[in-house]
Amino acid sequence: MQSRSRRVLVVLGLIAGSLLAAHAAAQSQADDYPNKPIRWIIPFPPGGSNDILGRYLGIKLTDRLGQQIVIDNRAGANGIIGAEIASKSPSDGYTIFMVSTSWVMNAAVRTFPLPYDIEKSFDPIATIGSAPNSIVVHPNGPFRTLGDLVKQAKAKPGAINYAHTGVGGFNHFGGELLNKVAGISLTPVPYKGGGPAMIDVMAGQVPIMFSSVTQALPHVRNNRLKFLAVGAAKRNPAVPEVPTVAEAGFPGYEVAVWWGIVTPAGVPRGPMKKLNEAFTAILQDPDTKKRLLVEAAEPELLTPPEFKKKVRAERKKWTELAKQTGMQMSR
Repeated sequence: MQSRSRRVLVVLGLIAGSLLAAHAAAQSQADDYPNKPIRWIIPFPPGGSNDILGRYLGIKLTDRLGQQIVIDNRAGANGIIGAEIASKSPSDGYTIFMVSTSWVMNAAVRTFPLPYDIEKSFDPIATIGSAPNSIVVHPNGPFRTLGDLVKQAKAKPGAINYAHTGVGGFNHFGGELLNKVAGISLTPVPYKGGGPAMIDVMAGQVPIMFSSVTQALPHVRNNRLKFLAVGAAKRNPAVPEVPTVAEAGFPGYEVAVWWGIVTPAGVPRGPMKKLNEAFTAILQDPDTKKRLLVEAAEPELLTPPEFKKKVRAERKKWTELAKQTGMQMSR
């Protein structure tokens, strides 16, 4: 009996020792983090809103953490390729992933499983902000107002193309929702990202694009693009002269893009805490807030639990809209 008791005590001692060692190792990892560069995967090509904001915040994060943030553009399939790569990356805190509205929309429009689960394969760090969708055209093109576009689209159903960043993305939703509220039939043309799509619109290859105000604004300021309208409930402070779609005569239209940062699921608490604290400090910094507003993005800082609730709510909203617009995709 005493022998058995001794064995139990020995086993319990070993377990306790293992737990203490694991705790010490985790604490050491947290104290040491980060000790090498961090990869930031952006699932779209350079030139889009994800890339613009990611590169700006990457510089800020490098300064705060003392390690280089390496931007890794992994474009394709409306962000699905980059998301899959991120979901399968090591859960060690050295891979972060830029998400946006399209990340949720991909899950909302597809009736077949994605190679990851947006709620189970990732852990949220922080949200960044949001910006309205906009309708942009070439400044010397045939459309001076949104009313002009709708009038010509009704005269020639299906004859006018619009560029978007991938099937099921917020740009695609923007085009299909306008089709619905205006009673027209614009034809979608998919690209690998906002940058390549916008190049073709500026070159006159495609007459229209649905884009975040953030992405289009620099080109509008350089007179290479023209805003017809913004897809928000009210005018954007960065472009107060541009009417909303509702003000242009087509109520019921509101599409926005938001951005956030996540990690592969399972990153230890220490690195997650440091990342969250770093991004919180960066996004609360007056210079960052000013920069976001200049880029027509409204800052939005949510805690990880609030971020999770937002993802669930957005998924429900876009799933319902996908059914209304007939955008559900099957294999």
